Amino acid sequence: MKTVSSYTQLIKSVRDSFETINDHRCLSKVNIPLVDHLSCALGIFLFKFPSLLQFDTEVRKGTLSVKASNFKNLFGVKKLPDDTNMRQTIDKVSPDFLRQTFKKLFIEIKKTNSLKKFVFYQGTYLLSLDGTGFFSSKNVKCESCCVKNHKDGTQTYYHQMLVGALVHPDFKQVIPFAPEPIQKQDGNKKNDCERNASKRFFENFRKDHPELPVTIVEDALSSNLPHIREIKRHNMHFILGIKSGDHKIFFSRLEKDKVANLVQYHETTSKEGLQRKFLFRNGILLKEGESDSFVNYFEVTEINAKDKETVFSWVTDYVISKENIEELMIGGRTRWRIENEVFNTLKNQGYEFEHNFGHGNEHLSTCFAMLMLLAFFIDQASELNCELYQEARKKKGPKYSLWEDMRVIFKYFYIDSWELLFGIITEKFNLNKQYDFIINTS
Repeated sequence: MKTVSSYTQLIKSVRDSFETINDHRCLSKVNIPLVDHLSCALGIFLFKFPSLLQFDTEVRKGTLSVKASNFKNLFGVKKLPDDTNMRQTIDKVSPDFLRQTFKKLFIEIKKTNSLKKFVFYQGTYLLSLDGTGFFSSKNVKCESCCVKNHKDGTQTYYHQMLVGALVHPDFKQVIPFAPEPIQKQDGNKKNDCERNASKRFFENFRKDHPELPVTIVEDALSSNLPHIREIKRHNMHFILGIKSGDHKIFFSRLEKDKVANLVQYHETTSKEGLQRKFLFRNGILLKEGESDSFVNYFEVTEINAKDKETVFSWVTDYVISKENIEELMIGGRTRWRIENEVFNTLKNQGYEFEHNFGHGNEHLSTCFAMLMLLAFFIDQASELNCELYQEARKKKGPKYSLWEDMRVIFKYFYIDSWELLFGIITEKFNLNKQYDFIINTS
């Protein structure tokens, strides 16, 4: 799948998955099927409409039928729902039903050579995990909202989710998996937390991808024994950040090992002249009295041209040596891809991840966040595999320029395929000769 058919196939795979979700409504009273509601919402996020109101005003209520036709051609949507109907319908959809769509997209990725490029160490893929917020309000709430109580008696209601993605130090693109919502669970009045969400994430991840070999890379909050046990239980490797302030006994024991000459050292200098001084120790107890808590520790002190020193440290289940320590360090530092390439992109580069497209009473906020992540998945997969999409990115430069052109073409031209859409952007098609175009003067 090296042509635009990859983009078309991804959209088709998503719609096929949507069609398998049972409609919760009385079908005799349904005018617009659930698959069209979900496909329409996905389209809104793929074209980066900043709000449902703008979509409803410019597309559904627009005077031109071209835009409704474009949704039909590109997403298979026969009739566009209004924003209120869309919110009410998707609000009743359990986010669990959207998990299968991420799995279906991953299957499409496996058909390409791009997944092989993501292999990092000993045949495993780096799976970076981190939590992020996407909704917060002092007034709007639902039964699933977590609650933060303030000293002045007020409350803040919020939603978060734990996101996992395959990352690689050589690529800016990532491959996300179905996220795990961090929200109040059914029958539980207590707030949910990232640690509990990670347990659910691992369980669901192994159900969807039982044989995928991964190395978990996370920040220092994850380097605790219960979490490491969960990682091992699901047959995964790990490279986890660790800080002395959180593990005083561990680092005290490490200092004694230094005195006893039980640690090993290694130094390298990069092509740019960056000095790296490594220290590592295999087989050290993370927690006193727990025989299954042995981990391998390594750290690096980087010294730049101005003699400024920066220290990074990790624990891992891989046996560390002078031959592999630099590669393990690169793997541990690639964790930042989840923040830089996923969260920063979703929040600051056109997806409007933190914008309240609709909160609802049940699942709307979480479903919208997952649909937005699906749109992000399609964009990332297309950057890896779709030649026309890649050419369009190269032609327009910044992502927002590409998405702005996509919205303009979608708004003013009759588009019968994704190939035509990207062909216009890359100037492979001459519109004046081959296609009628419509200018909206309303």
